[in-house]
Amino acid sequence: MLYIFQVSAILFILFHKHDRGYACSSTGYEIDGRCCPLCSHGTRLYQDCTGNTTTICVSCVGSTFTDKLNHFIKCQSCTMCDPGFGLKTVKECTASSDTVCGVLEGNYCVDPYEGGCRLAQKYPTCKPGQFIKYPGTGSADAECENCPENSYSNGSSTSCTPHTE
Repeated sequence: MLYIFQVSAILFILFHKHDRGYACSSTGYEIDGRCCPLCSHGTRLYQDCTGNTTTICVSCVGSTFTDKLNHFIKCQSCTMCDPGFGLKTVKECTASSDTVCGVLEGNYCVDPYEGGCRLAQKYPTCKPGQFIKYPGTGSADAECENCPENSYSNGSSTSCTPHTE
């Protein structure tokens, strides 16, 4: 009799913890005392689970995505790679991943983000009398330096030319 009482007490505790949402794992979310399964990558919540049904999820469509387990009402909007910010698309958006932006030629990234870039700037142009000491890269600015005395550059070369006498 004591054994049945202990088992009943354990089941009662487990049942009530589950009812209050304590039993939700990292793949579930709590709503109205129930633990509902999360929607998968590329989908969003259409309807919460009930006592009789599981969570209903629908695919992200158009220029939207979800890249993690979720219970979002809306999918996230895909990033647009704006050439005005020195960016170009290097990986298109899918239902389960956002667009990845890269850097347009002549620019370098000033705001790297998740394997891509959110903002780039143009390399500075060297002035006449300067040469390009270090060309810019996708992640670093170019560096200009003044030409030594008795030499010149139009600002677009990587060295200075000596004056002829």
